[in-house]
Amino acid sequence: MAAARDEYRDRLFNFLFGNSEHKEWTLSLYNAVNGTSYTDPEQITITTIQQVLYMGMHNDVSFMIVGEMNLYEQQSSFNPNIPLRMLQYIGHLYEKLITEQKKNKYGRMLIQLPIPKMVVFYNGSDEQPDESVLRLSDAFDEKRRADADIQVRVRMVNVNQGHSAQIMRACEPLREYAEFIARVQELEATMDLQSAIDQAIEDMPETFAIKRYLEAHKSEVKEMLTTEYNEKKQMELFYEDGRQEGRQEGRQEGRQEGIQAGIQAGEKRFSKLMNLLFAVNRSNDAMRALNDAEYRQKLYEEFRIA
Repeated sequence: MAAARDEYRDRLFNFLFGNSEHKEWTLSLYNAVNGTSYTDPEQITITTIQQVLYMGMHNDVSFMIVGEMNLYEQQSSFNPNIPLRMLQYIGHLYEKLITEQKKNKYGRMLIQLPIPKMVVFYNGSDEQPDESVLRLSDAFDEKRRADADIQVRVRMVNVNQGHSAQIMRACEPLREYAEFIARVQELEATMDLQSAIDQAIEDMPETFAIKRYLEAHKSEVKEMLTTEYNEKKQMELFYEDGRQEGRQEGRQEGRQEGIQAGIQAGEKRFSKLMNLLFAVNRSNDAMRALNDAEYRQKLYEEFRIA
């Protein structure tokens, strides 16, 4: 989410639910998502990847509990490539785990691995159902999907206010988070973002468990939300640029194959590049590609995007 490749700033979601200071909130979220009733937060071991140590990779929230490796991501923009990202994350988490346990993946003994459970919590502005499942196989050639030797399923839960009522009732911190984000968005229509965040925190009922935490870390909360909102706006600019590029390519290809086909091909090509760049945390390259057609072409070649 950061502008630079060597920097990663937390999202507010991670700050609340991936924080070892409040494992009880993480446990509440886990119970709500899985319909369980565990009561001991110390059963949770936070395993979130830290980018500095693991080859530029980071994930939002990951934790171990009862033999499961849970990967939780929060998305304010719908991203159909999340199964690919989750595949990358779980590979790094397993590598980290077996290294820490001094296991030999080349040995004759079978290494017991925790079961992966993957959930993305969506709170973007696009209309989405309360729940859906994203699959890695959706990215494969439709005619050959049945031949694939790997599958990744990611459960997507809509955590916008007014959605996923059962999960919201089961996890008070999640409901409070959703109401807070909705209030910030409502206030931003009439004031600047910083003031909207201040007012939204002030408006929160005193009974909200996360209120005291947000008040104690107000400057960090502002930075996280400002960065996240700026990223979302930047993504919208990227995709608008992709549509423009598609129109230009469409006009050029229109002589042979039809203007509409060219537009669709250009939009698809640019969108694929942007998704790949953000998936590997190369937002600097994405920003440069926006205004530098020559550099954009080099990235197309690097990622072998025809």
